[in-house]
Amino acid sequence: MTGTAAPVVDGLQCGPYDREVFLQLRAGGVACATATVAFWEDAVETMDALAAWQDLLAANADLVVPVRTAADIGRARAEGRTGILLGAQNASPLQGRLGFVRHFHAMGLRVMQLTYNNTNEFGGSCYETTDPGLTRFGHEVVREMNTVGMLVDLSHSGDRTRREAIEHSARPVALTHANPRSLYDHPRNADDATLKALAARDGVVGLATYRSICGHYAGSLANWCTMVARTVDLVGVRHVAIGTDLSPKAGPAEFSWMRKGRWTRGEQRGADLNSPSAAANDTHEWLTDASGLALVTDGLRAAGFSSDEAHAVVGGNWLRLYADVLTADAGS
Repeated sequence: MTGTAAPVVDGLQCGPYDREVFLQLRAGGVACATATVAFWEDAVETMDALAAWQDLLAANADLVVPVRTAADIGRARAEGRTGILLGAQNASPLQGRLGFVRHFHAMGLRVMQLTYNNTNEFGGSCYETTDPGLTRFGHEVVREMNTVGMLVDLSHSGDRTRREAIEHSARPVALTHANPRSLYDHPRNADDATLKALAARDGVVGLATYRSICGHYAGSLANWCTMVARTVDLVGVRHVAIGTDLSPKAGPAEFSWMRKGRWTRGEQRGADLNSPSAAANDTHEWLTDASGLALVTDGLRAAGFSSDEAHAVVGGNWLRLYADVLTADAGS
């Protein structure tokens, strides 16, 4: 990773992480990646995960640095390291307590999805048959996240919840790992109206590379860059970024937890609804791990993007959003 290359920012990865993954991030020119610390975890379990992350980052301080603001990403890049931004894919760590937003912000959490795969007290999930929209508690949580400087993520939320949260939020929000449903029909993806509303409020969509929500667009870098171009046609280049949803080291235990948590004994395939195989780690050749992200800038250039446009997509748009939203200290 050099100081002159375009910074790559990945808006969402699942993990798990170890030194080998950090080396892959470095090989991919990744200036910052958002790592998932919670899917279904409660407050104490999430604090345990954050403590484990502190240890992991300290043990690999030559490769990675914790990120709390956009300025930390610039510092990491200048030092030849990768910034790690910590996020939760569910608001379950709050356990019904609004004040815990501020507590988790103080512990380093900077991104939080309102909902994961189930409807909760904050809003509706994309997988439910009905979406009640942003609840009263959800309104309070969005307002609190705005106040402390935590990014609101709507990647797994239902359409109504997404649109109401976009409208209610005083700061731009994100779909950190989703694609346009008009390009690949899947409930995890967002409809055009939602994406246009997101862009109108200066938010960002991180396009996933995950096969199950990309279809044929995941098959090659050229195909994926075609999806990027079509999304840019829809919402403008300022609002499109990368959110791979990578989890190259996840195995059956990790995927079972992601999909089932503690709420069911039945089969749950998560986003892998349309696949003949439940092996969600069935990756494609161009992006088996984060080192392949080094190819994206050239892929976008080959697809017709200018240098400035390609740089915005691979990292600049996330950096802008993080500068707008993230704060180092709650209430600053």
